[in-house]
Amino acid sequence: MLIFKLAMRNVLRNRHRSLLTILSMGGGFFLLCTMISFTEGSYSNMIDIFTGDQVGHVQVHKADYLTRPSLYKTLDANELMPKLLATAEVTALAPRIYSPSLAYGKDKTYPANVIGISPELEAKTTRLENKVNQGQYLTNGMSSEGYFPAMIGYSLAKNLSLTIGDELVLISQGIDGSIANDIFIISAIVGNANSNERMNVYLSIPAMASFLSVPADMSVVHELAIALKHQGLAMSFANDWQQKLSSNDLSVDPWQVVESAFYNGMQADKSGNYISLGIIVFIISIGVLNTVLMGTLERTREFGVLKAIGTQPSSVFSMIMLESFLLAFASCILGLLLAMPLVYWLSTAGITMPEPIDMGGVMFDSILAELTLFSVFAPFAVIIGTTLLVSLIPAIRAAKISPLQALQAV
Repeated sequence: MLIFKLAMRNVLRNRHRSLLTILSMGGGFFLLCTMISFTEGSYSNMIDIFTGDQVGHVQVHKADYLTRPSLYKTLDANELMPKLLATAEVTALAPRIYSPSLAYGKDKTYPANVIGISPELEAKTTRLENKVNQGQYLTNGMSSEGYFPAMIGYSLAKNLSLTIGDELVLISQGIDGSIANDIFIISAIVGNANSNERMNVYLSIPAMASFLSVPADMSVVHELAIALKHQGLAMSFANDWQQKLSSNDLSVDPWQVVESAFYNGMQADKSGNYISLGIIVFIISIGVLNTVLMGTLERTREFGVLKAIGTQPSSVFSMIMLESFLLAFASCILGLLLAMPLVYWLSTAGITMPEPIDMGGVMFDSILAELTLFSVFAPFAVIIGTTLLVSLIPAIRAAKISPLQALQAV
């Protein structure tokens, strides 16, 4: 208790210096909190757009499907879907069947990636329905002429000179080894020249089943895309379900694994941002070191008196470290009070961009911050940690100085 009183007295002794130090570190906290909130919010928004576009938060495949995809590596969605939907974290899931095909329209051919989907489940899991720019979203039934409808990507439609109502011929290999070929009527064009869907063809699962000669009851699919309540749950959810399904020769992968190139690029970009934050921390640390060093040098004779009357070196060390902690803690509280209103406003209203950015067919028109525990406690830990770190040398010097040397100091 005595050490605390002495530390408080020393902090308040030179109020102007202490106030300037608190304002300096408080400004650093404000900058760190705001920048981390902006960084995390921007990446979180980007991840939500990316995963909601087509990937989902988690995907289930046959064990090595991601590295070596094959038409024959299928799983039974009927067995897994009820179990997954009963999990609290899952909000939606979508079964998919894939087949590389040759698309023919009028007098041109072009390679296409044909995807069989459940229109209703896909609309709940991804933004595919919102990316229809011409025509009507996919349905399960046939047209009055007896043709299944198909949605075609923007670039593929342009390359084949096709539009709504035209016939699309697809040629591929059936799962039974036969030649798969059929005619479909284009019901919609999705995406744009930059979107992920630009070279895709979307069929309903009944249409895809007829095309590839597989059952139409979703007992043979290549992928289950799962949407969770929050993208931050992806890793833990995938790990838990991997343990449950490992005996079934299935692989449960979070979006970080499914789209590893995107994730690694994002992490590299984050590292660059953290370098900028490190520069701010370094500048703050120099200011704190100057304050603590000046304070200890001015009180050298005082430390000599304390040592002469029997004060233990550890008590002197603790007193200086406590002074630094009090300054850092006060600055963090000040910085928090300044940052919270701004961060909260930025997390709700955000900053509208002068020109929207097209990200895979989804317009990215605002930058939002994200108020999280990390954006609050990380600046706390950095400010207090660096303050205590730079205070170590002055504190050790004061604790080790002999009473005679201290009393002889000018």
